[in-house]
Amino acid sequence: MPKEPKYTKTILCLANSRKMSGRCLAGKEIEGDKIGQWIRPVSARPHEEISEEERRYEDGHTASLLDIVLIPMLEPRPGTFQSENHVIADGYYWEKKASAGWAQVVEAIDNVKGSLWVNGSSTYNGQNDQVPELEAVKLRGSLLLVKPSNLTILVAPEGGVYAPAKRRVRAEFSLNGLHYNFVLTDAAMERKFLRGANGSFPVNDALLCISLGEVFQGHAYKLAAALITPDRVGQNDD
Repeated sequence: MPKEPKYTKTILCLANSRKMSGRCLAGKEIEGDKIGQWIRPVSARPHEEISEEERRYEDGHTASLLDIVLIPMLEPRPGTFQSENHVIADGYYWEKKASAGWAQVVEAIDNVKGSLWVNGSSTYNGQNDQVPELEAVKLRGSLLLVKPSNLTILVAPEGGVYAPAKRRVRAEFSLNGLHYNFVLTDAAMERKFLRGANGSFPVNDALLCISLGEVFQGHAYKLAAALITPDRVGQNDD
C-alpha cells in the first residue's frame, strides 16, 4: 500500500530535465498569488529521479515545464546543499492547476550577485561548471533561475578517447560579467537540438534554470536544467 501524503506543495515547474531513467523536476512554490521558495520533488530511489508514472496526471498527461502543479508529499529530505528536496507520495496523481504566463515566469527570476555558487573549477569541455565536494557541502541551495547574457546553444561531439564520441548539447552564456558553459539537460530542448545539425545557435530573450547536481567523483556539477523562452508558454513539449 502506498503511503498517504502528509502535505502537498503547489509549484510552478521551472525544470523538467533528464536524470537516470527518469526526470528531475523542480520549481518555485506558489502560495496564493505569491511565488515562494524552490521545491524539488524527489523519489525514494537511490538517485531520487521521478518516473513517468509518478509525474502523471489522472488524464494521462505528464507534468511539463511551466505547469503549475499540486504534488502530494511525504516529507522534506534536504541533502547537504540540495536543501529544496521533498519526497513525493508515489501512489498518488499529481494535479495540474494552471499554466504559467510569461510574466509569472519572469517574476520567479532570482537576484544573483556575483558567481553561480563557486567558480574556478571546470570540466574539459565546460567552463566554471563544477564545484569541488569540499566547497559544495558548504552551500545551502542548489537551484537558481537567471537571465543570461550572450546565450548560445552548442551542439557538438564530445569524448572519443576511451569511448565513442557522442553529441552533446551545452549552454554557453555570461552572467554578471562571468562566463559559463554547462551541459543542457532540459529533456525537450535537448531533443530539439540533437535533431538538428552540429553548430552554435544564439538564443535571445531566454531564461535558464541552473541546478547543482549531486556529488560525483569528488565534484558537484552545474547543469542548465531548463532553457525557458516565451514560446514555451502554454506548450506541452515534454
